[in-house]
Amino acid sequence: MAQSTNVLSAAPRSDKGKGPARRLRAKGLIPAVVYGQKKEPTHIAVDPGLLEKAIATPHKFNTLLTLQLDGAEKRVLFREYEVDPVSRRLLHADFLEVDLSKPVKVEVPLVTTGKAEGVTAGGILTVSAHDIAVEALPEKIPVRIEVDVTPLKIGGSLHIADVKAPEGVRIKYATNFTVAVVSAPEKEEVVAPVAVAGAAPAEGAAPAAGAAPAAGAAPAAGAAKGAAPAAAPKADAKAGGKK
Repeated sequence: MAQSTNVLSAAPRSDKGKGPARRLRAKGLIPAVVYGQKKEPTHIAVDPGLLEKAIATPHKFNTLLTLQLDGAEKRVLFREYEVDPVSRRLLHADFLEVDLSKPVKVEVPLVTTGKAEGVTAGGILTVSAHDIAVEALPEKIPVRIEVDVTPLKIGGSLHIADVKAPEGVRIKYATNFTVAVVSAPEKEEVVAPVAVAGAAPAEGAAPAAGAAPAAGAAPAAGAAKGAAPAAAPKADAKAGGKK
């Protein structure tokens, strides 16, 4: 299905440079350039607000625009732009004039659908390509290209050659790069507790051999009630002797 075109009015401009550009912006316009196929660039001025409204479609930057300039019409695509780093307002725009009978190369979003079998089994889905290059007639540019990841199991991957393009669209790539992969979940490493010298034993654990009982602790089981204390040291040989 052909996409509809939005109309954008433009005015020619002859002055170039930072000074004329500032004066244009003071009037609520921005400088822009239309690049044609084997044609000299055309310098124009456009209303940035009207431009943003013109591309506010599902196709976004790939919206086919009808540029009205000096009573003539050009079919263009919005290609490049510059914005103010603080206000994020448009400062400059570039357009590409297209021939409706010739394909153009653009980038379109790649959207995954379904739930991978590997994800159901606990795996992790990683999508490494969110936009892909395609070639299509200006009126046949797709809004997006969808790819079903449901069959992917843990360890399985999907490559760009596996993605099917809509009729009239050709996917462009130099290498068969990975689009999505399901990896196994990372196992948590269990660290064994390390005994610390002098640390109190865990509740219910037997004390270490030779360890002194805690203050106020009952005597060890099996000790004789009223047992005699350890033998006293021998008295001094001179103690109790005659003077």
